[in-house]
Amino acid sequence: MRQAKDYIIFPLDVSSAGEAKHFVELLADHVGLFKVGLELFIRLGPDIVRFINAAGSAGVFLDLKLHDIPATVSRAMAGIADLEIQFATVHCGETPRMLEAAVNSSQGKVQILGVTVLTSVTADDIRIAGYGPDFYQNLSILVLQRASLAKKAGCAGVVCSGLETAMLKAHFGNEFIAVTPGIRPQWSLGEKDDQRRVTTPAQAVKNGSDYLVIGRPIRDASDSREAAVRIAEEITSVI
Repeated sequence: MRQAKDYIIFPLDVSSAGEAKHFVELLADHVGLFKVGLELFIRLGPDIVRFINAAGSAGVFLDLKLHDIPATVSRAMAGIADLEIQFATVHCGETPRMLEAAVNSSQGKVQILGVTVLTSVTADDIRIAGYGPDFYQNLSILVLQRASLAKKAGCAGVVCSGLETAMLKAHFGNEFIAVTPGIRPQWSLGEKDDQRRVTTPAQAVKNGSDYLVIGRPIRDASDSREAAVRIAEEITSVI
């Protein structure tokens, strides 16, 4: 049975090996996964993945958001599959062939997640990008369309806002994984940041989110470990 901490993904959005290793050692027993994004992977490469895997039971979510021609994505994912990670991300983008290439090259060693619409994106951003009113007047339609592409391509799930999780579970079933960024604990709401479509941990889990990406409320707390425990307690109240 999953514990509350297993829902928590802590993003290592830091610029140095020292900072990254500090948080890994501090939180390895209090989160389910560590997210390694572009900034850290460019600086440290596979070494940070190996460090996390040696630190404890928490796994690795490699969030590189691949987006390129299918052949390039295929070769990149073949390299990622050789690392010991649980999830890797690919933008849903314009063609399902890119998603299919990622899934095929993962060799079943890593679960592929399609990135639908970033939680920093607003309806106005979609309008300015040239999408029609069907999409920018209701972002859920765009999320659903992209999630459908991911599902058909064989992806294990998607990255989406907690506001859309219930809709996706209704369409694709509970086995289709929903990883939700933009999570803000009730006690941290009101803080200014660049996330726009946010939910609390309890709300997201109630809606069906399987994993919650929670960064600043833990990283910026005076006691990061205590903040992670506090968030796990909030999740416990609804599971």
